[in-house]
Amino acid sequence: MTTQPAEPSPRRGRGRPGHDQAAVLRAAVELFNRKGYDATSMGDLAKELGLTKPAIYHHVTSKEQLLGQALDDALDELTAVVTEASRDGAGGTSAYGRLREVLRRSVEVLVAHQSSVTLLLRVRGNSEVELAALERRRWLDDRLAALVTEAIAEGALRDDVPATLVSRLLFGMVNSLVEWYRPDGAYDRAMVADAITAIAFDGLAKHEA
Repeated sequence: MTTQPAEPSPRRGRGRPGHDQAAVLRAAVELFNRKGYDATSMGDLAKELGLTKPAIYHHVTSKEQLLGQALDDALDELTAVVTEASRDGAGGTSAYGRLREVLRRSVEVLVAHQSSVTLLLRVRGNSEVELAALERRRWLDDRLAALVTEAIAEGALRDDVPATLVSRLLFGMVNSLVEWYRPDGAYDRAMVADAITAIAFDGLAKHEA
């Protein structure tokens, strides 16, 4: 199993009221998504928040630290979901049941952290921070593939599609939400989670000849 990268030590925000560390991070993620990480400067972020550039450094030490925090925000909760589901005999639930639960909760995590997940899906490994995030994504793919393999062994899923391909397709369905899902749109996250789970597992169900 791949060792999870250590999380950065949190810094206590000491800026002006209304511009705590969480607010700075939210603004940074919005800018990174809108302009691109490489094209965004700390000066751009200061302007977005109506602060001076030195004031930004009361909250963070660098643009890369903000990127790392944003990617952790995208990955930490999903990592916890997959880790729990990957434990042998977790809660006495079948691998099939745990796999369905992972898919449902993945939708919930993405909706709750949509901006950060959008940023995560755009990284290409151009820095140590991005490489660490990509390594964590590979770990998630591997663990989900292992869970698919267990569900196949139980006889719950068809065995004619490779487990690694299934895991990528499942996460791909969830990740596609960043392109169109809006919290104030026609579909709430429970409805979307139900639909994705039903469509995915109806297609993956093992059918007797």
